[in-house]
Amino acid sequence: MYSRPELLIPASSLEVLKVAVMFGADAVYIGGEAFGLRANAKNFSKEDMIEGIDFAHKHGVKVFVTANILAHNSDLDGVREYMQELKEIKPDALIIADPAIFTIAKEVCSEIEIHISTQANNTNYGTFKFWHGLGAKRVVTARELSLKEIKEIRDNIPEDLEIETFIHGAMCISYSGRCLLSSFMAGRDANKGACTHPCRWKYAVMEESRPGEYMPVYENERGTYIFNSKDLCMIEHIPEMMESGIDSFKVEGRMKTALYVATVARTYRMAIDDYKKSPDYYRERIPFYKSEIAKCTYRQYTTGFFFGKPDENTQIYDSNTYVKEYTYLGLIEGKNDLGYKITQRNKFTVGEKIEVMKPNGENIEVQVKGIYTEEGESRESAPHPKEVLYVDLGMELEEFDILRRAE
Repeated sequence: MYSRPELLIPASSLEVLKVAVMFGADAVYIGGEAFGLRANAKNFSKEDMIEGIDFAHKHGVKVFVTANILAHNSDLDGVREYMQELKEIKPDALIIADPAIFTIAKEVCSEIEIHISTQANNTNYGTFKFWHGLGAKRVVTARELSLKEIKEIRDNIPEDLEIETFIHGAMCISYSGRCLLSSFMAGRDANKGACTHPCRWKYAVMEESRPGEYMPVYENERGTYIFNSKDLCMIEHIPEMMESGIDSFKVEGRMKTALYVATVARTYRMAIDDYKKSPDYYRERIPFYKSEIAKCTYRQYTTGFFFGKPDENTQIYDSNTYVKEYTYLGLIEGKNDLGYKITQRNKFTVGEKIEVMKPNGENIEVQVKGIYTEEGESRESAPHPKEVLYVDLGMELEEFDILRRAE
């Protein structure tokens, strides 16, 4: 059993699941090839799920599987078949939003915990008690709740009902993903995992009787990205989060890279553990946590709804691009006589200085001494994405160390 709060990290693939486990997750949530609300995520085959759950359990980490679409009639037969598969695979919990899917899960695999997704818009303690009465073990809060409201929920629900809350990642412009923009603009349903994120697009106004005349929308002359929210980040507010009665701190990002997952998981792991040891030590290290969390892609940061209703400062008006301070180069997968094995993700060259990011919190600057193909051919650079290579960095490395480069 974990010591509250649990740190819950997303994984888009088997590789990323293993990275999440090694870089500090207490639990990992993944999507299968059906019925998860991230249709464009790589998602997990049955075989990958089995391997991932086995790997996580060997390291004392739980695995939750998302089945959080809002189902149509045509989905229900497939849901029942999928639940039969999950009954055999035995994840630690299922994350569900739709009452029909909840009912089928309770019938088919009642031995697996059910967690109620943020997609169910859980905004009050009555809703939490409703789901608890039906057998849910945990409910995920809507992103629109303040810490004060979460505390009120904790005070008014059974002690054995767990609260899970997002503490980091992308924010929607609509109620926890319940948005119609993508369906209307692109014919892709956000509530079935196909969101095109039109809230990040650039907009203008057109008056009905003047078709073709586009008038820019300005917010204090800063730009036109009027729906573009900053990303949530609560790394500076671990004390307030821990005192609110939340059982699980959830990170958004089931389509993110291994570098993103490793960076966020490791930083929150350090912050939570440091606070437990010494609140004063945690406060001293806040500048360090902030500098570390900024080493993955992000869209500026906000505290969302936690301290009150967001205002104009939670939006980004002049751009829809991410801030990117580091580039992911590869993950150490093993070793032979040529060097350490990686699958190359971005170009780097011999003689270049890069950084080794270790699960224990160390960042070590090294120089690339050599790059070799699987056939032993020496290379001056690694320009081909996903090519298997061997690298000599002049130091001992370990499996799951991550290679990255400052931009």
